[in-house]
Amino acid sequence: MKNLSQAARGHLAMLLFSAVVAGSFSLGSLTANDIDPLALTAIRFLFASVILAVITMATTGVPTSAVRAPWRYLVLGGLFALYFVLMFEGLKTARPVSASSVFTLVPLMAGGIGWLVFRQAMTRRMLIALVIGAFGALWVIFRGDTGALLAFDLGRGEAIYFVGCVSHALFTPMARRLNRGEPAVMFSLGMLVAGFVVLAVVGWSEIRATRWLDLPWLVWVTIAYLGIFASALTTVLLQYATVRLPSAKVLAYTYLTPSWVIMLELIIGHGAPPLLMGGGVALTVVALLMLLKNEE
Repeated sequence: MKNLSQAARGHLAMLLFSAVVAGSFSLGSLTANDIDPLALTAIRFLFASVILAVITMATTGVPTSAVRAPWRYLVLGGLFALYFVLMFEGLKTARPVSASSVFTLVPLMAGGIGWLVFRQAMTRRMLIALVIGAFGALWVIFRGDTGALLAFDLGRGEAIYFVGCVSHALFTPMARRLNRGEPAVMFSLGMLVAGFVVLAVVGWSEIRATRWLDLPWLVWVTIAYLGIFASALTTVLLQYATVRLPSAKVLAYTYLTPSWVIMLELIIGHGAPPLLMGGGVALTVVALLMLLKNEE
């Protein structure tokens, strides 16, 4: 690791990010109907905040710059919270592979937002790759059915999750813009704490109404996974990578997510998706390889 460039470290962080995120879709689809998305997201943010607080105190501490402009954490925490709430709301009806393909639309949206709002550069090859990846995602989302695509017959779960993905796409360039040199762990902690505060205010009635002691054991496994890996770890990885790579390249690794999800679904025993959908997954991998080619 010491001999790796900053960009290479960012790429490794996002490779791990894509694998961890994939587990959220499979576990989330199994438990989405057992707990309210607001309550689930709130407890995972609280859990992750405690973990990152311990890590922060043991490593970097709280630098002076971290307590300046606290509104930054509210903005980013709110965007991240909205994404996760809508993700689990969508997974009530959307299949994991289909939902993960919606997630692969994020790089194109993030690249567009990064260019329009922050003037972050985008090369011709990067744009072509993002379009190819988006086409592959749409192929999977509409199950390879051109009639459904032309009619824009989008499932309710996928539509809800798409709105959440817009929030995620905005989060990536915003995190790059609002970070003032704070360590990734510290910045992530501030964002998760702020996100929990937002969720506690907005979803207090849902949190109180949840019968926590009566939840199935699989829900608690999901909460533990989401809190430790899919919240604390992925937030740090995303923050780590966003200050080392352009926004579009950071989220290029989301194109691996459908492939990871398909593997997990096979392991769980849910079977493989229809063969026709494999073409769309293949296109997302092509897009990833194009985005990872050195632009320097």
